Amino acid sequence: MKTKLLVWGRMELWLAGAVLVGQGSGHLGGGALGAQQPVALGEAEAVYDESFSVVSTVREMPDGRVLVADALGQVLVRLNLDAGTADTLGRVGEGPEEYRQPDAVWPLPGGKTLLVDLGNGRLTELGPELEFGDTRPYAIGEIGPGRELVLAIPQAVDDRGRLYFRSFGRMGGGELASDSAYILRLDLESEVVDSVGRIKLAGTTTRTSGGPNNQNTSVSPIPLSAADAWGVAADGRVVIVRSGDYHVDWISSGGDVVSGPAVAYEAVRIRRGKQEEWAHARSETGGGLGISLSVSNNAMVMTASRGGTSNDDDLDQYEWPDVAPAFYGRPVPVDPAGRAWVRRHLEAGEQPRYDVFDGVGEREMVVQLPPERRIVGFGDGKVYVVRMDEYGLQYLERYALP
Repeated sequence: MKTKLLVWGRMELWLAGAVLVGQGSGHLGGGALGAQQPVALGEAEAVYDESFSVVSTVREMPDGRVLVADALGQVLVRLNLDAGTADTLGRVGEGPEEYRQPDAVWPLPGGKTLLVDLGNGRLTELGPELEFGDTRPYAIGEIGPGRELVLAIPQAVDDRGRLYFRSFGRMGGGELASDSAYILRLDLESEVVDSVGRIKLAGTTTRTSGGPNNQNTSVSPIPLSAADAWGVAADGRVVIVRSGDYHVDWISSGGDVVSGPAVAYEAVRIRRGKQEEWAHARSETGGGLGISLSVSNNAMVMTASRGGTSNDDDLDQYEWPDVAPAFYGRPVPVDPAGRAWVRRHLEAGEQPRYDVFDGVGEREMVVQLPPERRIVGFGDGKVYVVRMDEYGLQYLERYALP
């Protein structure tokens, strides 16, 4: 028997006619918006003129240079943004010092770096001098009755080197993740995987084709449907942005929860302009992350890749909600001060805006970025931003951290 599962969309592996959502109620109402004047990000300190295909994360090194992994461009580079120069590390392939679709870079203790190699299905450790070291598969466990498969493709890594990622449900018995998932944490030293929180997922549509002995199941998210978003601070605290009434929960390493107040917002009605903006924004993540899982004669073959969707899709084929959620259901970046940056959904064409929440869930400020920008990482007093042009090419910029 052969079963194939395809999961597309960001793993996440997001005022004419505005509707006012009342604070703390989740109902339509006419209360105060609790608005804050946006703080402009200002001028870029440095810009790298060469383009990338897709950038999801960056890692600032102790000497100020920056590591960038480009999954679609199949390259790992070290940039000197001030000098405008770059060094290519490794090469495309399956052997030592090689990768296929290098997707993300994360700091590890001792000055090391974790490289997520999607195409080869593995995680690679880089030494302090960026020498290639040990590798391990990111698929943990087995598929089958009573067994569970874990895909440790990290969305965050803390200062202790623990990996954080979301579950996909128990797939061995044919049961797919439904409307929620767990945030899982992997300790690389002890190999222990535990759960640190639960999140609401975006709505999905499921399509099945093929016969009983060769069945294909495709699960696709409903565009702009409400979903929780999450991230992790360096000290291991997990932040979950709740889509029900738009508030922030902080969960300590010991499991204690601190909840901030609900934030009122103007829910944007989904019209054609917003739909087109959603289609364009998929290029930010390279068309989302696709996971293909095949089981044949009890042997499992699992691959992951970016570039699985097209911006030329007929938008009328999708099921659309009436209004967009308050925020993007994408990973929430957390800066060195422990503040969570939540990207807001606005009217089509408006400049990107982030709500910045402190460690107790209070909104500290609102930061407005220049057009076509999004945050991909932080450094020592720095914030790294990607600009995407009309052709989908991406350019890295560095700004002072507000």
